[in-house]
Amino acid sequence: MRPLIAGNWKMNGNQREAARLAEALRGGAENADLLICPPFVHIHQVAALMLGSRVAVGAQDCHAAHHGAHTGDVSAAMLRDVGATHVILGHSERRTNHGENDAAVLAKTEAALTAGLIPIICVGETEAERLSGLADSVVEKQLGGSIPYGFITAGGIVAYEPVWAIGTGRTPTDRDIAAMHATMRTALVERFGPAARTTRLLYGGSVKPSNAAAIMALPDVDGALVGGASLVAEDFLAIAGAVPE
Repeated sequence: MRPLIAGNWKMNGNQREAARLAEALRGGAENADLLICPPFVHIHQVAALMLGSRVAVGAQDCHAAHHGAHTGDVSAAMLRDVGATHVILGHSERRTNHGENDAAVLAKTEAALTAGLIPIICVGETEAERLSGLADSVVEKQLGGSIPYGFITAGGIVAYEPVWAIGTGRTPTDRDIAAMHATMRTALVERFGPAARTTRLLYGGSVKPSNAAAIMALPDVDGALVGGASLVAEDFLAIAGAVPE
């Protein structure tokens, strides 16, 4: 399968900066698919700039409801309407800062699928959980509680982001990354059957040009969910260029 390099811009950039970054990425990458997820206020602009390019545009979150009295929230259908094709759900910053649990992520994922968006479900353990030997069980629980039936056949994506590595510059060892991706693959296949063997599993957590090649070469790593480095076009493209041919 063709790897996916997804960029989570988080809460960064004004209109001019978003346009400049998008324009720099329009050419795409040779060995990987590219996806960029700007803040909601920039999705329409960025999606318009990406028309005719090889770069997809996604969102960073959505509400579980199709519409209603949910001040400040955005539905999956609204995201689709302004040009998004993907949506990140269950990111650790949402789980931590907004108290989202697996049930909330599950409901949002179902809404995304209904709207025709491809969900990217994030899972990952804290440093305390890893040190206590609970990393596998935490991630398996998140997978079991966050992923609905229909996710696999709709092309749903899973991103493993160890919470303690996000934005810290620290990464697990290559052995630890490979082991967790193998655990996720096994859990998905056991639940959903052989079709889950082709589900893209992304690694996220301080991915940068200097470590991308080693990470991309690991088994069951089908791309990356990139945070800070996705805000610099040269770095993001370098990460995509590190995908093995």
